[in-house]
Amino acid sequence: MKKNVSLKDIAEQVGVSTALVSYVLNNKLKDRINKDVAAKIRQAAEDLNYQPNQIARSLKAQKTFTIGLIVADIANPFSSQIARIIEDEAKKFGYSVIFGSSDESSEKTKDLIKLLLNRQVDGLIIALPEHTEDQVMYLKKFNVPFVLIDRYFPTIQTNSVSINNFKASQKAIQHLLDNGHKRIGIISYQTTLFHLNERIRGAVDLLANNALVGEVRIDSINQDVVAAIDGFLDDPNPVDAIFFTSNLLAISGLKYINSIGIKIPDQLAIVGFDETDAFDLFYAPVSYVRQPMVVLGHETVKLLLKTIENNEIIESVELEAELVIRSSS
Repeated sequence: MKKNVSLKDIAEQVGVSTALVSYVLNNKLKDRINKDVAAKIRQAAEDLNYQPNQIARSLKAQKTFTIGLIVADIANPFSSQIARIIEDEAKKFGYSVIFGSSDESSEKTKDLIKLLLNRQVDGLIIALPEHTEDQVMYLKKFNVPFVLIDRYFPTIQTNSVSINNFKASQKAIQHLLDNGHKRIGIISYQTTLFHLNERIRGAVDLLANNALVGEVRIDSINQDVVAAIDGFLDDPNPVDAIFFTSNLLAISGLKYINSIGIKIPDQLAIVGFDETDAFDLFYAPVSYVRQPMVVLGHETVKLLLKTIENNEIIESVELEAELVIRSSS
């Protein structure tokens, strides 16, 4: 039976100490190690097919070096993109990520949290659905390291990383107003989630009494989007622009608008929220609010690892989004 390659084997091949090999392969003291030497160590580890003993590593550090990540829906472009960024960032620090989708269900989120904690993850990153305040309090009670990403509850002090949704939606509405649009419809989810309601609040704040809001239930998106658009267009003072507060709502709306023969942007201007390839494929590429996804993922991992090392750190990171202006508006 072939002997497992050890740190000592790598050290002997490169001509350095075992400690130095350990530092390099565990991404420690990066600024104090010669880059050429580090590259030789990593190449030797690859050439020798070195496989770290995760069990021994976990026992020594009293960690599993795993992070649990719960997103709304891994099939959603926002969720899949942020999951990949978090996975890549965690890997830089020697961590693996276990994923799960809540499907916007508080019960499924509760089950996923229990499952991940039973897997002995060192910490959690969670995009929480509605009505999960009790689960946040549970995690706080038992001092579980966690960071809320994208969504948070303003009445509960927690570690969180999100964007300023109020200002983000105001950028979209101000752009439409600056381009001469006077009657703007807003389509958003019927929800208690703070971040989505901040998007509505930001838009309504600028439009005041002239705002038209169409609410969509999560379990009947297409039906409710159609009803909202029909209501906007049938109004005695019909809309000349629509702001969608999520990419899924925008895609559903664009399909319907296209099917009834309304031309964008000639007859109706459109602005969406969050990036998706579908916006590029539409005949009039869609303007949208872009979240700083890479920074969002990096800051979340950084805050979680800090929390794992130093126990409960209450820190709220708020980032700014940008408006990407294209043909649809």
